[in-house]
Amino acid sequence: MSNLLPAVQKSVSKWHAIVQKKDLAELPEIIHPDAVFRSPMAHTPYHGAFALVLALNTVSEVFEEFIYHREFASVDGLNVTLEFSATVNGRQLKGADFIRFNEQGLITEFEVMVRPMSGLTTLGEEMGKRIGGQLKEFV
Repeated sequence: MSNLLPAVQKSVSKWHAIVQKKDLAELPEIIHPDAVFRSPMAHTPYHGAFALVLALNTVSEVFEEFIYHREFASVDGLNVTLEFSATVNGRQLKGADFIRFNEQGLITEFEVMVRPMSGLTTLGEEMGKRIGGQLKEFV
């Protein structure tokens, strides 16, 4: 992903380190305060860094055997797509994180897509048990 802007490359590297350590304490450092999170389970996006941090912290507890497989970068150097796989309660799933950054390397939008439906449903159930309606206040 050599065409990423230097600040974006730095944040992508930090993101991978955060995921590798399974310690999201440094996550807010790379998220814009007005970031938008688009869940695979909800039509309406969630607004604000807190909503994104809440969702990512929770999903990091839910996912088992999480691994990124491939990375793609946009021509403008501000967007990355990270393909992943994971297991949730024995259900295997594949997905992609679509991450948009600003020129300073802060995440401004984080969208997740997951398949198959059985994996998405299981993920949604687990996320619901853990954070329930907390994200609704960020619509």
